[in-house]
Amino acid sequence: MSKSLILYFSREGNNYSNEGIKCIEIGNTEVIANYIKEFTDADLFKMDPLIDYPEDYMECTKIAQEELNDDARPELKGYIGDIAEYDLIYIGFPNWWGTMPMPVWTQLEKLDFSGKTIKPFVTHEGSGFGKSLNDLEKLCTGANIKSGLSIQGSFVSSSKQKVQNWVLR
Repeated sequence: MSKSLILYFSREGNNYSNEGIKCIEIGNTEVIANYIKEFTDADLFKMDPLIDYPEDYMECTKIAQEELNDDARPELKGYIGDIAEYDLIYIGFPNWWGTMPMPVWTQLEKLDFSGKTIKPFVTHEGSGFGKSLNDLEKLCTGANIKSGLSIQGSFVSSSKQKVQNWVLR
């Protein structure tokens, strides 16, 4: 019997949207991860940084850009160490500065993706996956990376059907 895992990074607090900066209680990517869980009953694992990002949007983006520029690997509150029991892995994140947030790199570099199927998903406000699919290919060597799902953060609450259609493909 095949098992699935949803690995995701998400951030609540002040987020940019098509309506400007607004505070959200649950991060956009986490909303999508929960939709996937509902349709698949996959295990969930949130990649949480040891040091939380600031709630303020501008402060958060400044730190995120510094981490990207420094090729940083922020420590996480916890790690998933072994994914051997999983055949299908959903990997989700917001697009930060054209790629995945650096905590995602921290976790993915510790895993062996050989023989795994990966279905990536991203939330964004207009930039789609950016270069993150290329970065996933580098980090997830030996994996079969399937077509990804890109959801504009402003529309996550109305995207449940879109997520279901993608999951069932």
